[in-house]
Amino acid sequence: MAGLFKPARHGGASLTLDPVEASILRSLTVQMLELLGPGDEPAEDDDPLAHLFAEGPSKPPEDPALARLFPDAYGEGEDAEEYSAEFRRFTENDLRTRKRDDALALIRSIDSADVDRKARPVLRLGAEDCKHWLGALNDLRLTLGTRLELTEDPEEAESLYRLPDDDPRKPLMMAYLWLGGLQETLLEVLTR
Repeated sequence: MAGLFKPARHGGASLTLDPVEASILRSLTVQMLELLGPGDEPAEDDDPLAHLFAEGPSKPPEDPALARLFPDAYGEGEDAEEYSAEFRRFTENDLRTRKRDDALALIRSIDSADVDRKARPVLRLGAEDCKHWLGALNDLRLTLGTRLELTEDPEEAESLYRLPDDDPRKPLMMAYLWLGGLQETLLEVLTR
């Protein structure tokens, strides 16, 4: 896998991907969009203020990956569940929309990329696109990390880094590590 972010001439970042990398990244992002579910687009005659103040779900998602993407806002405690439910009702819809927007921006960037002499997609991202990419890469890594059941235990994480080739988790782990490299190099470019 070749693609890592580099500074672009006029600001932003550039990324040259192998066609297989582009396909993998696009596929993972589409799968995450399916996990997030469709957005609620208001009808033309809907009141914009009503949409703005629409209430979302009050219970945490049952899917562990979605629960990681939309965690409770309050930890443990006597009223934590009630406060988290109230917070979720008024924030989760907007958060889902932002996560969908980030993922769609990533897909659009790949789909509209120029192609170099070796038929590799070459992406040139402006500042706004970079923000979307950072959000989408983070969400992809959180989702994969949850599916891999990664914890903060260093010994457990180390064992996942050395999975045998026939382990069904190996491709997810390789994608997780690659996405981490993309995220790290994009942050480096943006903080220079």
